Amino acid sequence: MKPARRIMVIADFKEESPKSIRISQRMWVKGLIRAGCDVQRFSYRNILTQFNPFSGKHFRRFMPGFVKRYTDELLVEQIKAYYPDVVFILSMKYLTPSTVKAIRHAAPSAIVVGRDEDPFPEKNAERLAIAAQCDMVVNTSAGPFLETYKKAGVPRCAFLPNVCDPDIQYRYAPDPAWQADIIFTGKAIHQRLGLAGDRHHLVETISKMPHCRVYGSFGVPRVEGLDYFYALSGAKITLSINITNDIPLYHSDRLINSLSCGTCVLAKRVPQTELLHQDQKHLRYFDTEEEFFELAQWYLAHEDQRQQLAQAGMEHAHSHYNCTQMARYFLELIDGGDLDVPWKVIL
Repeated sequence: MKPARRIMVIADFKEESPKSIRISQRMWVKGLIRAGCDVQRFSYRNILTQFNPFSGKHFRRFMPGFVKRYTDELLVEQIKAYYPDVVFILSMKYLTPSTVKAIRHAAPSAIVVGRDEDPFPEKNAERLAIAAQCDMVVNTSAGPFLETYKKAGVPRCAFLPNVCDPDIQYRYAPDPAWQADIIFTGKAIHQRLGLAGDRHHLVETISKMPHCRVYGSFGVPRVEGLDYFYALSGAKITLSINITNDIPLYHSDRLINSLSCGTCVLAKRVPQTELLHQDQKHLRYFDTEEEFFELAQWYLAHEDQRQQLAQAGMEHAHSHYNCTQMARYFLELIDGGDLDVPWKVIL
């Protein structure tokens, strides 16, 4: 029997928070294992906080130099003991170029892959420097965001959509505590970019409407763990809108989370988005705020059509973007292969 490929996954697994239950990092590990790999996890930020005598949200601002050094030494120690075939930097945040240099020295024959899902990578010079030391970068957007990494010197760049986990993401039994006509989850204002486009106004309008809910904005806390999926599946309609909506194939994980939880999704259109999910078949796209509310009003008044669209969207998400299938695409890419999918972008 062919030995399992050993993959060291470095990420922020948020072990200290209920967020750890519903994040994509958890899904990626599950998908890689189900695809036949052995996986060793290293939760980089959690190790940083373990060594850091200062805690809190802004712990990096008060982090002594020895904390980063100890964390990198522990990472290198584990890599040397594990002999990975692949080092998958699932989250490049908190790492530095010196960390990747140490990784490459500890595992010179391993394939090093970085992943990014944040917009505007050109605004983060350190992240580009990290990526430049990788053999490949996979990104949840195409167009200029992906091209930025290619221009930074990454040998191989590829678009890979966000993943879902049908084991825990599906339409749950109705619970009055989570029922809503329209829901939005996340921040209306981007932490780095501030107000952007029409998202803030649209989300603010929804937050003031009866039978609608917004979690994570305007003083309302986010929901975490399985409650996040309960909230999505309990809503009749979910709004999906990015902080920027002019990047090809770019959607936050809000879109796949909503689809896979069986809610009817109204998503702001982005270039080439129908290569991922088809309008009127898996979801509905809108271009303006007025169109969003027209569609929402229509689907709230036509329950059968709303349920049919939601069911089709969920089945499409589960069959095409589940974490095991996405892990197989990832393995094909690191082997230098091609992808037979309509949304293929490889640079």
